[in-house]
Amino acid sequence: MAVITDKIERQVVLLDENKTAYDAAVLMCDKHIGSVVVTRASQVIGLFTERDLMRRVVRERQDPATAKVKDVMRKDYARVAPGERGERCIDLMKEHQCRHLMVYDGDAFVGIISLRDLLVLLLDEREELIRQLTKYVTS
Repeated sequence: MAVITDKIERQVVLLDENKTAYDAAVLMCDKHIGSVVVTRASQVIGLFTERDLMRRVVRERQDPATAKVKDVMRKDYARVAPGERGERCIDLMKEHQCRHLMVYDGDAFVGIISLRDLLVLLLDEREELIRQLTKYVTS
């Protein structure tokens, strides 16, 4: 599989760590996204996803209107570099049981790559292979 550089979502939604899980849920619904990047003083400190909402808030019977994102976010998120290959990203997602990876270039946050992004990368790669094989067979 190809490198992820072109599929990285660089326009991510940021949310301050002191906002509530409810604030995050509304934001994710309004933006039609599955995760928000959590910040403290403009520095990335974590990731909060739909899955975190279900597992760490709803299942634990916390009130989304009072549960702070900093207390229920994923702090041990997996990181990849912009030049990482798609296969490695999928392996990391399996290992960490997640659907989003944070992309860093050294210490600088670049964006997020999701399982959906990787699926698109895989499909694009397969379509190109089919196109090349069809051209080869028909020429």
